[in-house]
Amino acid sequence: MRKRDVVVIASSTDTHAELLQRGAAAGKAMFCEKPVDLDVVRARACAQAVGKAGVACMIGFQRRYDPTFAALKARLAAGEIGEPEMLVITSRDPGAPPIEYVSTSGGIFKDMLIHDFDIFRWILDDEALSLFATGSCLTDPAIGGVGDIDSTAVTIRTRRGRLAQINTSRRAAYGYDQRFEVLGSKGMLQAGNHKPTEVFAHTADNIGHDKPEHFFLERYRVAYATELAHFFDALANGKPLDITIQDGVKALELAEAATRSWRERRAIEL
Repeated sequence: MRKRDVVVIASSTDTHAELLQRGAAAGKAMFCEKPVDLDVVRARACAQAVGKAGVACMIGFQRRYDPTFAALKARLAAGEIGEPEMLVITSRDPGAPPIEYVSTSGGIFKDMLIHDFDIFRWILDDEALSLFATGSCLTDPAIGGVGDIDSTAVTIRTRRGRLAQINTSRRAAYGYDQRFEVLGSKGMLQAGNHKPTEVFAHTADNIGHDKPEHFFLERYRVAYATELAHFFDALANGKPLDITIQDGVKALELAEAATRSWRERRAIEL
């Protein structure tokens, strides 16, 4: 695999579909940041084009390559806590992006929770059967002014009857809050936040430690490097990609269902 045979798409979301279509037509292997597109129909068309061209295409869900998350997944797959029954995901940003970005982002479910929907599918190795999403604008009225929300709660029932809950917020005063837990038939696995150091200070007044990493660039710096290393290793050695464009479509379908559920105030059957 030569460098000129590979395309990396890290531009704004509204350019992804066209670039994916052009890359597929040119026979290029592609790495594309999430989401595939903001429209499910266009995303499916991209997946069809990639499949027809027979090219490799990986979507950038870097959280799967976080060392802590990956370790939990490996221990879950090894049967440490038996059959998984319930997943609880907490995902909170330290602050909202600029309102200019929010207004063109496709909404919180497609911009922010799409990562959590991918984690849900990856950890439980299952698909959603029904989904209910609700949300509010609690942190910044300007977000509501452009038709979006900044705080959400999503409940999912899977095809196997498992349950998942996802809670998100655009504001966490204490730092980037990224953690989840899996309850299984034989116990529980938890994946916690990363901190800059693991130093604890014990004094007569209190016991203190560092706050979580500030934001996603710090939290997932290792994950970003690892996912790209996997992409190029897979291409160079003929290995299957861990994440394909179909995973991107599946996550977007969940984000679209959550958007509908919130707007229509009802559960969505999938």
